[in-house]
Amino acid sequence: GANKVSVIKAVRAITGLGLKEAKGLVESAPAPVKEGASKDEAEEIKKQLEEAGASIEVK
Repeated sequence: GANKVSVIKAVRAITGLGLKEAKGLVESAPAPVKEGASKDEAEEIKKQLEEAGASIEVK
C-alpha cells in the first residue's frame, strides 16, 4: 500500500537485508520477518513495523 516504502525500510533495518530481498519479503507478505527473537525483541520489531504502516502478528 501507500506505506510500502516505509515498511521496506523498517524490514531492512530489522533484518539487515538488501533492498531487493527486503522488497521481496514485503511483497510476499504474510511472511516471517525474524525467527527466534526474544519476546522483548519481538515487541520492538512489532512496534517498528506498525509505525511504518505494516500489519504484524507475533507468534
